[in-house]
Formats: sequence, structure tokens, C-alpha cells
Amino acid sequence: MKPIFIIEDDANIREIEEFALKNSGYETEAFACAGDFFKRLGKVEPSIILLDIMLPDEDGMSVLKKLRLQPDTAEIPVIMVTAKTTEIDKVKGLDSGADDYITKPFGVMELISRVKALLRRTRSSKSEEILRLDEIELCLANRSLKVSGTSIELTYKEFELLALLIQNKGVVLTRDVLMEKIWGIDYLGESRTLDMHIKTLRKKLGDQGEHIKTVRNVGYLAKYDEKN
Repeated sequence: MKPIFIIEDDANIREIEEFALKNSGYETEAFACAGDFFKRLGKVEPSIILLDIMLPDEDGMSVLKKLRLQPDTAEIPVIMVTAKTTEIDKVKGLDSGADDYITKPFGVMELISRVKALLRRTRSSKSEEILRLDEIELCLANRSLKVSGTSIELTYKEFELLALLIQNKGVVLTRDVLMEKIWGIDYLGESRTLDMHIKTLRKKLGDQGEHIKTVRNVGYLAKYDEKN
């Protein structure tokens, strides 16, 4: 079993995360700074990374960007753990490549729930199917996206969300269905997480983002022209 890496400079929080994860059957390795984490990363690949933003030697956002730029670490799931709670902080983390976001203080059950949900999605089988919607082309095999022929980088959750919407194009998917399918039935986070992912996804799709429609008080759908 691949270990879960914890990068947290606060010893009390680090110990709580380790204890909770080990009690749930996960192996863990913890680091108080980015430097120690990167040294270990060169020898062991984690199943998931819990990354604090405020680190003593390097900002967590910088660490995340480095992970996403390297082919060997680009696909490792990352949950940002931070005391910052504003929407702009969360969006910044998601835009930088985080797969999920949890704010301090958090409950142990919430932490375990998010880890389980992310690992469940990560381990799901891959398909060679190509999903298309107008100028959007999504390859499930290598988890790549092209918009009007240009490659676009998506986070793990953004990719899963876009794939689900395109697979059900023309059908309104409720917020509850989207939350359950993408984050898992035991996900305890706020529904605002879904809205933030939709917002960043539309931004990355550019003009093609108009295909993702909001159905007020219900959910979202991928709209398409039946003539095409």
C-alpha cells in the first residue's frame, strides 16, 4: 500500500492527521517542511498528499505547482489543508492544481471522508473512450483535454466533473447527484465546492465554457446542439 504523505509544520495538527489516518488503516509519512518532503518524494511515491499552505521553508502553493509540472508527480492527488477560508483562497488552490481543499479547524471524520473519496476516484478503472462536445475533446484513457485543438490542464476533480457532464449531455444533473458521483456519498464538505469547480472549469474552457449551463435551484447540464 502506498503511504499518504502529510506536509504540516504544526506538530499537533500533524500528529492528529497521522493518528486519524493510521486508525483508518492507512500508512503515513509526515514532514514538517517542504525540503524533507521533496527528498523523500524522490524515493517513495505516495497515494495522496495532504499539503499545508503555510510552511516554514516554502509556500504550499509553490510546492503544488512543482508537483504538477513534473511528469512523475503531476497525477498524484493533493488535498490542500489550510487556515485560509475565503473563496478566493480556495479558488487559487484549485486553479493551481489541488484536487480538494479542507480548512482548519476540521473534524477527523471529514478528513477521512475526503481522503476515502479521493482515493476511490483515483483507483477507478480507465477507459479508452473519447468524449466530445462541440470543440471539447476529452480522452479518458490518458485524462487529457483539448479545446479547439489546444491542450488544457485540468485538476483531477475538474476532469471527473467535465466527463460526467459530457457523458450525460442534455440531461440536468442535480447538485446532490454531482456531489455524490464526484466527491462520494460520505463527503461532508459544503456544496460551494461544486460551484467553485464549475467556475474554474468554465474559465479553463474559455468560449466553450458556455456549454456548461446552470439550472437554477437544481444543478448543471452540458448543453449541446442536437444538429451537430
